[in-house]
Amino acid sequence: MLREQFTASLKEAMKNKEARATGTLRLIIAAMKDRDIALRGKGNTDGVDEQEILQMLQTMIKQRRESIEHYENGGRLELAEQEREEITIIERFLPAQLDGDDLDAAVKGTIEELGATTIKDMGRTMTALRERYAGQMDFGKASALVKATLG
Repeated sequence: MLREQFTASLKEAMKNKEARATGTLRLIIAAMKDRDIALRGKGNTDGVDEQEILQMLQTMIKQRRESIEHYENGGRLELAEQEREEITIIERFLPAQLDGDDLDAAVKGTIEELGATTIKDMGRTMTALRERYAGQMDFGKASALVKATLG
């Protein structure tokens, strides 16, 4: 489903001569194809699944946020703005993000469900969160919340 959305959005961006969207979508498609090729070497001919694509998009957003910080520290505001535009384009393909109380409820519910009680259970908890909420939450924030709750 996401693969088709990327292709359709790329065609639309090219028709509308949206250079930033075209470039960003090409990067997404290229990253997805790279992962498909890597999986073929391991015997998986189906390519990456939706969950892995969502995680890939989250990683791309995280990389751009780090770049924004570096660009702003270096006084390159125009490059920081380009990165923000790319984030906006990538976020169009992600499900609604859990924030605040929803994030808190998801983390606490998962901890409770797993019976996690100590910081030693953090890895197991984060794995469960990634499986259940791929593309729906900032796992950096979730990790801090899990650590605070279990610690």
